[in-house]
Amino acid sequence: MRNSTTNGLVFIGLLLSVVSLAQQAVTYQQHIAPILQKNCVTCHRVGGIGPFVLDNYTDVAKRSEFIAKVTQIRYMPPFPADRGFQHYANERGLSDDEIALIQQWVAQGAVEGQGAKAVARQKASGKRKGASESDYRGFRGSEQRKPDLVLRMQRPFAVPNTGEEEYRYFHVPTGLKEDVMVEAIAFVAGNRKIVHHSRIMVDTSGKMAPIDGMRGDSPDLLPFQRIPMADEFLYGWVPGNDRIQFPAGTGKRLKANSNLIFYMHYSPSGIVQTDQSEIHLYFAKKPVEREIRSMILHEKYITNPPFLIPANQKATFYMSYGPLEEDISAISVLPHAHWLGKTFKVFGITPDGDLASFVKIDNWDFNWQMTYQFDKLLRVPKGSVVLAEAQYDNTDQNPLNPFKPIRDVGFGWSTTSEMMEAVIYYVPYQEGDENVKQ
Repeated sequence: MRNSTTNGLVFIGLLLSVVSLAQQAVTYQQHIAPILQKNCVTCHRVGGIGPFVLDNYTDVAKRSEFIAKVTQIRYMPPFPADRGFQHYANERGLSDDEIALIQQWVAQGAVEGQGAKAVARQKASGKRKGASESDYRGFRGSEQRKPDLVLRMQRPFAVPNTGEEEYRYFHVPTGLKEDVMVEAIAFVAGNRKIVHHSRIMVDTSGKMAPIDGMRGDSPDLLPFQRIPMADEFLYGWVPGNDRIQFPAGTGKRLKANSNLIFYMHYSPSGIVQTDQSEIHLYFAKKPVEREIRSMILHEKYITNPPFLIPANQKATFYMSYGPLEEDISAISVLPHAHWLGKTFKVFGITPDGDLASFVKIDNWDFNWQMTYQFDKLLRVPKGSVVLAEAQYDNTDQNPLNPFKPIRDVGFGWSTTSEMMEAVIYYVPYQEGDENVKQ
């Protein structure tokens, strides 16, 4: 009898919630704008990777029914990682209540509500001439912080109209006269139609200037590949990725007189197009106690080589890195694969046999690759082994397979080849890091 009464009360409570929602006057300003700002505007803004902006009432209202549909089926906002495996500071995703609010707003006629003047100011500000990526990101301690240093390719690069992918290296001097610590990084593609991805490295040898504009497959590249980079991975931008902001008290070091190397991947083009991409660096304003390092798992760490996916077959590969020589606190993880990828998992096994969960993606989406920043710093103790597992589908059952007919696919930077890579930002562990939220 008691259970029956309890269930009845729960049902009545849910019914009252539904009735309350139905009676509520839902407006863009009060209810919808905060949802979009949190989950959508990062991509859907001027200069963002989204195909249209969603930072003002006018643009949102004319797509209101479309927004209601793609949010209801949870197609948007995209967030491929399994949040039951790990939680992240940059998670995106709508709750049932938020989806219901959007549905109710559209059903009530997509009313704007109070605050039209503020929206007009925001729209005018967002579309001003020369607006850049940094102007729309809420960095810690400042709503619209300007970058301390903007570094651009030295000259526009004309991507040829060969219809083939282009891989080019560009040498970008920093002009730094002293060491600086970088607490946030944003990459801004000069031409989003053709920039596929980029990798930013740091050189302190002073010998890399001749590499500027050099093809990735040029035989002249070999002598330069023998020169070790001061930082093999300062930052990487891939489809769907966002800027990175490091935890307080940490940062990436850029030494005086260092230079950046942009390794750019351009998509095939049937017409000549130009690109002059840039990177925005935000210097730490407070003392940096710990310097961020990059752990890079790549094809050399595959434990079941060769990295070859035969035609009409599926394959699973594994990587192993370690054991770690010190306790670390992981900040983020960036997994990377191409069109044949189906799943991707990165995790650590501690000396005690415990699991350190980095990321688990059950439905790999090439168009949405992210740097997943952990909600709290993730401790991985000394002696742990970091492992990765990825599945690939090289059959005609994979609609994203770039080849018809199907053929063998091996490792390569081209999207018609495959990759398996995971980049982890980390710092040496300090007691209490497990409680540090990002």
